[in-house]
Amino acid sequence: MYAEERRRQIASLTAIEGRVNVTDLAEKFHVTAETVRRDLAVLHRQGVVHRVHGGAVASQSFLTTEFSLDARSRSASTAKSAIAQAALRFVPEHSEGGIFLDAGTSISAFAKLLATDPRAASWPIVTNSLPIALDLSTAGLPHVHLLGGSVRAITQAVVGAMALRSLALMRADVAFIGTNALSVDHGLSTADAQEAAIKSAMVTNARMVVVLCDSTKIGNDYLVSFASLDDIDVVVTDSGAPESIVSELTERGVEVVTVGS
Repeated sequence: MYAEERRRQIASLTAIEGRVNVTDLAEKFHVTAETVRRDLAVLHRQGVVHRVHGGAVASQSFLTTEFSLDARSRSASTAKSAIAQAALRFVPEHSEGGIFLDAGTSISAFAKLLATDPRAASWPIVTNSLPIALDLSTAGLPHVHLLGGSVRAITQAVVGAMALRSLALMRADVAFIGTNALSVDHGLSTADAQEAAIKSAMVTNARMVVVLCDSTKIGNDYLVSFASLDDIDVVVTDSGAPESIVSELTERGVEVVTVGS
C-alpha cells in the first residue's frame, strides 16, 4: 500500500472513530510505529487530524451535514444537467459487464437521460438508489437491478451488509459515481459510512470509474473518504471547478471533462 493511500485510510478512520492510536494503526497497516507517526505528522500539517500523545484525534474541518434528497437535487441543478449530458459519452456501446449507478443526485440526473437512450435496453444496470431504480424501470428498461438491504430515509439509498455481499460478486464495465466532496488529500468523500462503503465497493469492482461532481463540491471534505484520486478515471464537472485542483487531477492521470456553467 502506498503512503498516500494509507494516510487517506488513517484520515477516514480518525474521522469515523474520533481518535486513533499509533500502536493500533501500525498493526492494522503492517508498518512500524515510526511510519505511523510520520503519517500522522503529515496529516496534522494538512489539517486533516490533530496530533495528540500516542495518536491523533479527528479534525473538526470535515463536513457532516446531510441535506434532503429534494434539497440536493435543486442545488446546482443547471450544472448537474449539463454534467449528466456530458457523462453519457462514457456509457459503453456494448456492455456485457453492466453499469453501476450509485445514489447521488448527479447520478439521478444522469439516470433520467439514460432512461431515454434506446441503447440502454441492452445494458444490465445495478443501483442502490430507490428513485433511480424506479425511474429506469418505469421507462421500460428490462435489466435494472436494485440492491437489497436497508434504506436510508434521507437519501433513499440502499446500504448495509446484504448490498455489499451482492456487490462483491459483481463486476461492471463502468461505475458512475456521485460524491459530496472532492479534494486532493481526502479524495472523494461523503457524510455516511454505510453509503461510503457502497460507493467504495462500486469503485473497486468497476473497470472504469466516472465521477459526476459539480464545482460546489470540489475542495471540500466530508467525514468519510471512499476513494482516492488514483482510484478514478474521469471527473465530469462544470467550469467553476478550481483550476489548481483540475490541474492536479490531470497530472494524476484523471481525465477531466468540463462543461459550461
